[in-house]
Amino acid sequence: MYTSPESSKEPFLFYLGDYGGEWDPNEPSSERPGGITHQDFAGHKGTIHAGEVQWMTAGRGIVHSEMPAGEGTHTGLQLWINLSSKDKMIEPRYQELLRDEIPEAEKDGVKVKVIAGESMGVQSPVYTRTPTMYLDFTLKPNTEYHQSIPVTWNAFVYIIEGEGVFGIPNSQPTAAHHILVLGVGGDGLSVWNRSSTPLRFILVGGQPLNEPVVQHGPFVMNTQAQIDKTIQDYYYGKNGFEMARYWSSK
Repeated sequence: MYTSPESSKEPFLFYLGDYGGEWDPNEPSSERPGGITHQDFAGHKGTIHAGEVQWMTAGRGIVHSEMPAGEGTHTGLQLWINLSSKDKMIEPRYQELLRDEIPEAEKDGVKVKVIAGESMGVQSPVYTRTPTMYLDFTLKPNTEYHQSIPVTWNAFVYIIEGEGVFGIPNSQPTAAHHILVLGVGGDGLSVWNRSSTPLRFILVGGQPLNEPVVQHGPFVMNTQAQIDKTIQDYYYGKNGFEMARYWSSK
C-alpha cells in the first residue's frame, strides 16, 4: 500500500509500506528479510539487511540506485520527507544505521527502536534536516504505551504486525497493513495491545513546513518555475547534476 503526495500531510510526500523497489528523497527504509544495496553518483555506497536503515537526503539532487543484495525476500518501508526551501539546494547526504547501531529501549513489555527522534529517553544519531520522529514499536500482549508528539506536528501510524487500539480506549482495533493519520493538537499517541499476539507498528511524525509543494516525478520544489529549471538542470547536467551523465551503478 502507499499514500501519494495528494493524500499525505506535510512534511510527508510519499509513504510506501511493504515494498520491494527503488526509493528517493530524504527517507529511512527499515529492512526486513533480504538486503538492499544503495549507490549514488556522490560516491556513497552501502548495503543493509534485516532491521537496518538507509537515510538519504537528496538536497540539490542526486542520481542513485537501490538494488536487491543476495538471495531472499527484499521487503522494506519507504518514506519521503520534504525539505524546506532554505534546504532544498544543500549537498546530498547519506546516513546508514546497521542493526547494532539503532538505539533501543524497553519498558513494561514495550520495546522501541529509535530510528529518528527520541523515545523513552533514547535519542537517534540520525540527523534530519526537517524535524522528524520515526519510531518502531513492539508491544507484547496486554500492554499499553503513550508516546508524546510535538503539538504542532503531523503524524501517522503504520501497523506492521498484529492489531492494536490507537487513540482512545474504546476505538476499534486496527489490523496490520493499515495507516492511521493522527489529528494535530493532542498530547501524543496512546496505544493498547489487547490481543494475544505482539503488535508492531511505526510512528512517524514531522514538523509542517507551511510552504507550497510542487512535485514532478522525483523532483519536489516550491514553484512550477523551479521545477522547470530543475528538469533543465538534470537534462543538461548542471547545478548539481554534473555527474549524472557519466555515472551508472555497478
